[in-house]
Amino acid sequence: MHLTTREFFIDGIKRDRWVWSGDAIQSYLMNYYLFFDNETVKRTIWLLRGKDPVTSHSNTIMDYTFYWFLSVYDYYMYSGDKDFVTQLYPRMQSMMDYVLGRTNANGMVEGMTGDWVFVDWADGYLDKKGELSFEQVLFCKSLETMALCAGLAGNTADKTKYEKLASALRSKLEPAFWNEQKQAMVHNRIQGKQSESVTRYANMFSVFFNYLNADKQQAIKHSVLQNDRILKITTPYMRFYELEALCALGEQESVMKEMKAYWGGMLKEGATSFWEKYNPEETGTQHLAMYGRPYGKSLCHAWGASPIYLLGKYYLGVKPTKPGYEEYSVTPCLGGLKWMEGTVPTPYGNIHIYMDKKVIRIKSDGGKGVLNIPTRKGMKAMTIEPGTEQVFKY
Repeated sequence: MHLTTREFFIDGIKRDRWVWSGDAIQSYLMNYYLFFDNETVKRTIWLLRGKDPVTSHSNTIMDYTFYWFLSVYDYYMYSGDKDFVTQLYPRMQSMMDYVLGRTNANGMVEGMTGDWVFVDWADGYLDKKGELSFEQVLFCKSLETMALCAGLAGNTADKTKYEKLASALRSKLEPAFWNEQKQAMVHNRIQGKQSESVTRYANMFSVFFNYLNADKQQAIKHSVLQNDRILKITTPYMRFYELEALCALGEQESVMKEMKAYWGGMLKEGATSFWEKYNPEETGTQHLAMYGRPYGKSLCHAWGASPIYLLGKYYLGVKPTKPGYEEYSVTPCLGGLKWMEGTVPTPYGNIHIYMDKKVIRIKSDGGKGVLNIPTRKGMKAMTIEPGTEQVFKY
């Protein structure tokens, strides 16, 4: 993160040295648990948006446009900076107007001339034709984000418009893509017909966006996320979201093993910073190749450091429940560890947490916090008093 933080959060220091929206949104999330460098977040969001009129998707990539929308509301939740959202909102409007102007008769997005439908670098065939379930999930969340930001900007007409569009699209997701036999969302739909392919992408995003009920989320855990027959993810970029979905389903112990194996695997290969892509089945200089070039891979990549975010949000368990940590919750989880200790930065200062198998120690500099302590009967909520260290036995 130090090496890829300059005037903006950049892609990598070896090859691209540029700002890509998919990298950037992950850098922002890591930043909120590491530096809390709001100025670099704001500069990067402005840079990615560019000037009007809008003539292409962000970085020409459809999914990256949606990540851009999502990143704005993430920034607001962590920072509480309403002024930034209000200032940016006209550019959000014109960007969404561009997207809405490229929807099909179903109100869904498909790749059009000039669009790069990326999704992920996959070690296998990844169909980009028709209506991709992954793109619709991101589009729906972007519409919901527009409604929230319109409310912050005081534009009630837009708020109502985007709420209706988001609701209409969300009501179509399950009928269009859920396959009862496969117990999963299929990868895409072409001319109204579901494909046979199931990939991880839309399924895992639907989990942490809460777009499916609890039963279907659990079904996805078994039929997709823990199913080795489904095309595996080999980029830290998408591994980030796969592990977040598993954490959201309470699988911290298995995720800890994954982090040790995957990021630990890179360390065992001699990595001194995390790579753009890692496949444990490769050996030697195969690890350095990408884009058909023997040494084309970035070996210090912004999206490679996602454990920073996962450890902060799902193990130390800190997250804002009101914008800018005015209110927040702490739900620590050892996830197979014997003990852990860490500090999360907030606009009020730091939240410091220590946890082992018997005790939780917490000290907060400010904000109204709730500590959720595990008990035999479930979670017990305790108020966090700022300014003093509190010790809770469980």
